[in-house]
Amino acid sequence: MDQLIRQGTPGAAPLALRALARYREPDLRRSVWQVADTAVPFAVLWAAMLFFVGRAYWLTLLLAVPAAGFLVRLFIIQHDCGHGAFFRSSRASNALGFVLGVLTLTPYDYWRKVHAIHHATSGNLERRGFGDIDTLTVREYAARGRWPRLQYRLYRNPLVLFGVGPAFQFLIKHRLPTLVPRSWKRERRSILWTNVALAGTVTAMALVMGLKAFLMVQLPITLLASSLGVWLFYIQHQFRETYWAHEAEWDYVAAGMRGSSYCALPPVLQWMTGNIGIHHVHHLDSRIPNYRLQQCMDENPALQQVTRLTIWYGLKCIFLKLWDEERSTLVGYRSARRLRAAAIPAAAGS
Repeated sequence: MDQLIRQGTPGAAPLALRALARYREPDLRRSVWQVADTAVPFAVLWAAMLFFVGRAYWLTLLLAVPAAGFLVRLFIIQHDCGHGAFFRSSRASNALGFVLGVLTLTPYDYWRKVHAIHHATSGNLERRGFGDIDTLTVREYAARGRWPRLQYRLYRNPLVLFGVGPAFQFLIKHRLPTLVPRSWKRERRSILWTNVALAGTVTAMALVMGLKAFLMVQLPITLLASSLGVWLFYIQHQFRETYWAHEAEWDYVAAGMRGSSYCALPPVLQWMTGNIGIHHVHHLDSRIPNYRLQQCMDENPALQQVTRLTIWYGLKCIFLKLWDEERSTLVGYRSARRLRAAAIPAAAGS
């Protein structure tokens, strides 16, 4: 914990990681209030959407937008539970995390393990594939055949990555225990018990209000929230100045400071997303509750010298596809082609 956060900006002061530990302590009142100020509005919006299903369905769809925002905020609370950052009691955190996992269609223990691997390996080129967006280097992409390239391009297409992909991930993939290694027994049980709880919830809702009405309310919320959540996760690590390194050179602090962004959202959206845009601080110390991230960054100038993203910049990041190892930057396909074309004459001349 006595590593230093060193900035690329000359003269920027280093910060001892141990200095972040004082922001870890959860505040029970703030945590309980955050559950209430998120779950209650979500429930009210859900009831209002149900009311308009048979009267003016366009209002149901309109209300799905803020409802999806509150579902994302519930996911952030689940996320903090998984890091042990929301309550002092691990039992309380795990219980709340499981319940929220049913709402977010995310098996709690399975997600917690995969996400922990993400934190331990983010930006490591030799340890890609767990809890992150699949990313190829320019060299790897060039070495692939036509069909593997097409597969990658389809995967990274915005319609798939932020539309079909999130729906598949949350509605289908999270229901399949066979996708989890056999040795992950607790995580397999988590998927199974989440499925049981989901089946019970859907059955109860179908008996009370009818399956069609339930799906007409819940599906728009789920689809919007999953797409927004994946986009948020994408821009936290997939931006032009991000960090990737081979394992021999990989550094945890550099991955946190350079490979995780600070997405400066408007105040309402920052509140709705539980400060997750302050992602570099979260990656440096995942035990800090979401409601202390802003304070931590404000009180430590070294944490303010990072890549700052706006919503517009985040939208443009979806066109970045490949990691250019030589220039240490994410590039699009066109840039990759130009780089390869320029490299051929240079190699021939040498």
